[in-house]
Amino acid sequence: MLKFISKFTTSFIALNVIASGSVAATNAELKIGISQEFETMNPLIMSMSASTYMARMVGRTLVTMDADGKWIPQLAKEIPSLEKGSAKIVGLGSKKKLSALWEIIDNAKWGDGKPVICQDFITAHTIAISDTVTVAEKEQWTQVEKIEIDPKNPKKCRFIYEKAKWDFYQLGQFSPVPTHIEKAIFEKYGKEKEGYEKNSNYVRSPLNSGLYNGPYVISEVKLGSHVSFSPNKYFYGIQPKIQKIIVKLIPNTGTLEANLRSGTIDMISVVGLDLDQAISFEKKARAEGLPFTFHFVPSVTYEHIDLNLDNPILKDVKVRKALVLSMNREDLVTALFDNKQQAAIHNISPKDTWFTKDPKYVTLYPYSKHSAGKLLDEAGWKMGKDGFRSKSDQRLSLLFQTTAGNKTRELVQVYLQNKWKQIGIEVIIKNEPARVFFGDTMTHRKFSGLAMFAWVSSPESNPRSTFSSTAIPTQKNGWSGQNFMGWKNSSVDQALDKLNLEFNPKKRFELVGNTLKYYTEEVPALPLFYRSDISVTPHNLKNYKMTGHQYFETNNVEDWTLN
Repeated sequence: MLKFISKFTTSFIALNVIASGSVAATNAELKIGISQEFETMNPLIMSMSASTYMARMVGRTLVTMDADGKWIPQLAKEIPSLEKGSAKIVGLGSKKKLSALWEIIDNAKWGDGKPVICQDFITAHTIAISDTVTVAEKEQWTQVEKIEIDPKNPKKCRFIYEKAKWDFYQLGQFSPVPTHIEKAIFEKYGKEKEGYEKNSNYVRSPLNSGLYNGPYVISEVKLGSHVSFSPNKYFYGIQPKIQKIIVKLIPNTGTLEANLRSGTIDMISVVGLDLDQAISFEKKARAEGLPFTFHFVPSVTYEHIDLNLDNPILKDVKVRKALVLSMNREDLVTALFDNKQQAAIHNISPKDTWFTKDPKYVTLYPYSKHSAGKLLDEAGWKMGKDGFRSKSDQRLSLLFQTTAGNKTRELVQVYLQNKWKQIGIEVIIKNEPARVFFGDTMTHRKFSGLAMFAWVSSPESNPRSTFSSTAIPTQKNGWSGQNFMGWKNSSVDQALDKLNLEFNPKKRFELVGNTLKYYTEEVPALPLFYRSDISVTPHNLKNYKMTGHQYFETNNVEDWTLN
């Protein structure tokens, strides 16, 4: 699933400096700064990053993605597979479904000592698919048609999936809820619109330890201030080393640095500093010898520029190639980001197993003003005395839009505007508030030229919603779909339709590679860079490993130690 905004490697740039005589955080208590408020700890309802960051301390799912981008079992004993016979395709033709046997680990318990059982997944599924309950990604739940419990073992159940897809097991957000606590609430309020959300114990009684099955339970909640966590004595895994974690809300990102310096907090979470702040703070920390480690980890967030292919100028692929050849992305990430972000070559991040730069699949565009100018000459755009190109008395001019007030994006705009001016392209900047830009301009394809924003996707995610010709928003389809480019390629459509149904990983990679071949050759969008996730930790925090994807490092919080 894509949202606005390789062999998997977890390399990061770190600065580790120790201030003489400084007092380090200990396993007795760790205070974490976060810049975003959370909305709920209910795993079915939450959608904000801050909520997900904290929820991974107190909740576990059947499977998760580790820091190396590999799907691993968590509450489950193992991941079902066709090879092992624990998963199988049933039905015929277009009615093919998939059946998979899941078994919950024996000692998985809720924070009140009650066992985690299959019925807890059935209860969660029943609530999540209800029309009266607002869930961020309904498809995560509706893909499961039903769950059948083994009558001899309440921890063993069979999931029946409505379609036979290779990625059926990727249920990292498919969270159980404690039936013994939440079922009665849903039965009482579930018929009312948002009735369950408002009356859930996650809202009404968040300190009830029975709501959580992770290494910690919530011990204190003060809205607008902080959330405290203490170890869950019934946790099935190793007991946490840190005896108390406090996540403090500090909405002003500029204030995070001051709080870290003063000791009000011991670290800044990935939901914290902006890139420019982090780069500046890192330099000051080095100069002053402060006891912090700065982490800049490439992520799956892809910053890019969509081109409106209905624009007569941009219909010409030579113009599109001239734009990308003249950007100088390597210099951009050096000049603006101190090499803390990685230049992008296409939509798939190096953190994704589908990433490739093989020339068999990917056309690369190293910076070349000469090649860009030659392409524009061939396209009939001739340089004028005023320094801009024109054809038939029409100036080569394009409108460039993004979210107003985003300092980083505005810096990128000015940088690119200058680069394109050097080859005779006039670029006019006209930005809009995010709610207008995303809510109207992009959704209704009102941008006339270039639009800069980011996509966030899971590794091994089918880009059908942004690449397929069926995903071009139009009035006829109710402006659904996110192919804002208006890109149409029948070979790409066919590859994307086959992708979800292909169980052979080598054949899937081939399908993705063929899609990248057209994407990089036809240039419907201009790749910019893969964003970096950022955090700042005390120098003595061990076993802390940022992931660069949506399964935050708190997913392994029980491994953290301060010594």
